Amino acid sequence: MRREVSMEEISDGKLYDSNDMVKADCHDCQGCHDCCTGMGDSVILDPLDVFRLSANLGKTAEELAGCGYIQFDAADGNILPHLCMTGKEESCVFLNKEGRCSIHSFRPGFCRLFPLGRCYQDGGFRYFLQIHECKKTNRSKIKVKKWIDTPDLKNYEKFVSDWHYFLLDVQEVLYQAEDTELIKNLNLYVVNRFYMKEYEKNRDFYPQFYERLEEGRKLLSLALPQEG
Repeated sequence: MRREVSMEEISDGKLYDSNDMVKADCHDCQGCHDCCTGMGDSVILDPLDVFRLSANLGKTAEELAGCGYIQFDAADGNILPHLCMTGKEESCVFLNKEGRCSIHSFRPGFCRLFPLGRCYQDGGFRYFLQIHECKKTNRSKIKVKKWIDTPDLKNYEKFVSDWHYFLLDVQEVLYQAEDTELIKNLNLYVVNRFYMKEYEKNRDFYPQFYERLEEGRKLLSLALPQEG
């Protein structure tokens, strides 16, 4: 999700790589779950997030939406899924009665990252620390890759970057398109091809994703304006 703010307003002014130390460790939150409430539609899910939820909960993406776990809405022009919030406190649907995450081992990338963010530049990204988001003031330093706590970090970071820039290309087509049918069909394509169409559980996610991404890029190359 794009944020039209300066880094000086929201961060400590530094950019981090996965091997850097950052003051993000809140020591298991110690019962706090403020970041799991009132998030609205901001916890955007990428295809790997939905794949993990689907595999671990034994539900298809369609069933996850039908159960009220996820919902598809517009985000920066794209139609993308996000985690649902529920109740008077607008708590994450996966927050249990004890105020703990019931899907912590396969939680989405957005949740793994918090209170870090990503600054995309030069075809890749680096991490930054959001200074106003987490209410814990006694955080200690931890290595970025340990904090994110996700398997196969190198391939994961490549996937995150490739997905981000693919969505930017999709947005470029959407913003320039005057044909409402094209806009509708392109959004449906992204939703159906990358989220609703099931991934094989007995195959690694990344090769399957890149098969679909290659197809998506070819499709976009036909729709994007040609230079010269």
